[in-house]
Amino acid sequence: MNRRFRHRLAAVTAVAALVLPATACGADEPAPGAPATVVLGFSAWPGWFPWQVAQEQGLFAKNGVTVELKYFDSYTDSLTALATGNLSANSQTLGDTLTSVSGGAQQTIVLVNDNSTGNDQIIAKPGINTVADLKGKRVAVEQGTVDHYLLLLALKTAGLTEADIALKPMLTDAGAAAFTTGEVDAVGAFAPFTTTALGLAGSKAIATSADFPGAIPDHLVFTAAFVKDHPTEVQAVVKTWFDTLAWIKANPDAAIDIMAKKAGVSAADYKSYDAGTTIFTREQNLAAFTPGSTPANLDFQAKSIAEFMVSAKLVDSAPPLDGLLEPKFVQAVSP
Repeated sequence: MNRRFRHRLAAVTAVAALVLPATACGADEPAPGAPATVVLGFSAWPGWFPWQVAQEQGLFAKNGVTVELKYFDSYTDSLTALATGNLSANSQTLGDTLTSVSGGAQQTIVLVNDNSTGNDQIIAKPGINTVADLKGKRVAVEQGTVDHYLLLLALKTAGLTEADIALKPMLTDAGAAAFTTGEVDAVGAFAPFTTTALGLAGSKAIATSADFPGAIPDHLVFTAAFVKDHPTEVQAVVKTWFDTLAWIKANPDAAIDIMAKKAGVSAADYKSYDAGTTIFTREQNLAAFTPGSTPANLDFQAKSIAEFMVSAKLVDSAPPLDGLLEPKFVQAVSP
């Protein structure tokens, strides 16, 4: 698996500079209402590999939509591609979507793929048993990623801030490797690099995304213009997602083989990530899109992340949330 979260929140300005030319990138897009090919990006994360199943099983075609599925070795590149109009849609986190919106991109979340429920972890060496024990310790994390966000959330619960630790900015794979050699005392990582880090004898996760329900949701995000001009294609892609989940349930071994092959891991390793990524059903999608005041509600979570981004000085001002969430496509899928 390659990096899921290479995007840096500090890149907001760069993304914003790219957004304005995006209208030119979409110059070849079919006129509103005309049939359009959906160029759909995804990268390495268990909640997004079902798209590979959809493609190989011809499920997009069964729903009457032409999809060009584009895999990105670099998750960052997929975010930039959507922001610049070189993708119709992308698979990305809520936090990264808010970052792009802060930079001026107009994007719409139409589907929840999954929530991270343990596959993002803060892993510490022997002798460090709680988050509070990280005070004064060297902690590796990829800055501006959701694992950085997870680290800060965990520190806050322990009454600490980033200033209380010795943060070591590293790419996730490098951080996991540095942890196993003793270069750092703890690391923030996601699967499969959690497996690498836990290879250090006696190491353990002292905080995971399971401790913060709903904090790391992953989505299918379209450009707002594509949603407006080509709702039929958006609807077909959303329906395909749920058809794919049904196919995976009916053919679990074949599905795991497809996804593990794309991920570059064994089927056994892929199965080990299952509990840490909760794939969302239609019912869970409907609940998430429902306005509310708990972390399970996307509007609440978006506001919370936006407030965090401002308080952590990752952005200058909270991103606009109007038009960010569009539940009608999930609502239109038959139970």
